[in-house]
Amino acid sequence: MVPLIALLAGAGLARLAGLAGVAALDGWQPALRVGLALMFVLTGLAHFAPRRRADLVAMVPPRLPRPEFLVTVTGVLELLGAVALLVPATARWAAAALAVLLLAMFPANVSAARRKLTLAGRPVTPLGARTALQVVFLAAAAAVWVAP
Repeated sequence: MVPLIALLAGAGLARLAGLAGVAALDGWQPALRVGLALMFVLTGLAHFAPRRRADLVAMVPPRLPRPEFLVTVTGVLELLGAVALLVPATARWAAAALAVLLLAMFPANVSAARRKLTLAGRPVTPLGARTALQVVFLAAAAAVWVAP
């Protein structure tokens, strides 16, 4: 739920800043880029936070090799993608790459829900709700990707 709040709050506040006269944020697309970037900074940093890292490693489906390495790589990619979203010249391609990353990581969420794992001591988001969140995140990334 925190990533969704970050996406919505970040985009909303950025849009308000645009309406208040911040030229770089004047429009829904720049505001959405800020919201997505904030979301990916939060999720990317979670890959390295001691309290969450072990849970994220446990979420990697057992059939995949080197779960620690996969968590590190996906965290770095999320952080790099967040930065690239904020650069107009790279934003569209960053959004496309992050959408692919979301799709690639979704099986870990499915696996975690089916195995009834926890994240920071709380049950992971149930599969139906997680799927709905994933659709929202993918739609936001797609909106940035297809926008001129």
